[in-house]
Amino acid sequence: MKSLYLDANATEPLRPEAREAVMAALDLVGNPSSVHADGREARKLLELARRQLAERFGARPRDIVFCSGATEANALAIQGLRGTRRVLVGATEHPAVLRAAPEAELLPVHGDGTVDLAALEKALTGGEPALVCLMAANNETGVIHPLSDISALCRDHGALLHVDAVQAAGRVAITLETVGADSMAISGHKLGGPKGAGALLLRPGLSPNAIFAGGGQESGRRGGTEALPAIAGLAAAVAAADPADADRLTVLRDGIEEAILDLAPEARVIGAEAPRLPNTTSLLLPGVAAEMQVIALDIAGVRVSAGSACSSGKVAVSPVLKAMGLGEEAGCAIRVSLPWNAPLDALSRFVEAWGAMRERARRRAA
Repeated sequence: MKSLYLDANATEPLRPEAREAVMAALDLVGNPSSVHADGREARKLLELARRQLAERFGARPRDIVFCSGATEANALAIQGLRGTRRVLVGATEHPAVLRAAPEAELLPVHGDGTVDLAALEKALTGGEPALVCLMAANNETGVIHPLSDISALCRDHGALLHVDAVQAAGRVAITLETVGADSMAISGHKLGGPKGAGALLLRPGLSPNAIFAGGGQESGRRGGTEALPAIAGLAAAVAAADPADADRLTVLRDGIEEAILDLAPEARVIGAEAPRLPNTTSLLLPGVAAEMQVIALDIAGVRVSAGSACSSGKVAVSPVLKAMGLGEEAGCAIRVSLPWNAPLDALSRFVEAWGAMRERARRRAA
């Protein structure tokens, strides 16, 4: 039987529209910075992609900077916009954000994974203005931060707000205006596009200092020849991603959670009390290491993960779940993230494999 891929938050399967766009762009020989006809043709495709992202995410085309991915986009926002500002970072942020500002002050989260707004307000009060970095939705739990409240606090205290929208973009409706962000990062392969392209979206009037200047591409904000095939695939994936799919994925996710909790009363769904992405569930099985669960399910043909996918293939205790107060149990949770093309039998196949894994673990512990 074909394997069951349930690790979309690590990378989505490539959408056919994105594949077609990549292949078409590969046939263009010109450099977008060249002034001859071939270069102009490449530039035309690049600017079309910029307009497509602008329309979807509520930015002006001139305020979009194409990057190699969200790791670079986050770093460009943090290092290029901070100036003399203090940096405040959520305790459950992705390593790409945490490592871009290792000296940042960490903002605690509640047990449901949402940021502590009282702690944020306290951190914003007094001192130099801040740059606040918070993800729209967590990559491990799917928990969605209250961004309207966060942005209001930032405005009241003269802070800039950078939002890592990698997991939310394409899965829920999100724009710069609706989240109240000054900048926002997205990644192509988390939308069903190819790996190697992302973008930083900026509100009008903001322009980050380049991390590396290169040849002055992207209006001097990001040097290096643009990866046109990957960018074309990103734009095609953005156009194809339909937040209306949320209803279908929510039903499937909720069905998985209900079946697991019926089968195993000791199991828990992490972050269930908070608003979450429609495709994501974090399932905790006490006493059974996440690594063992991931391996057992992989052998059964079901692909899931534990924690961030940016740890060189290692399975470690999740700092996200530890920040949510789980203690030792933080090492017993797996992430199930449904892809855009999740099959109808995903529920039954996952529950069957998970139940068999749990039963084997119970027999070993007996």
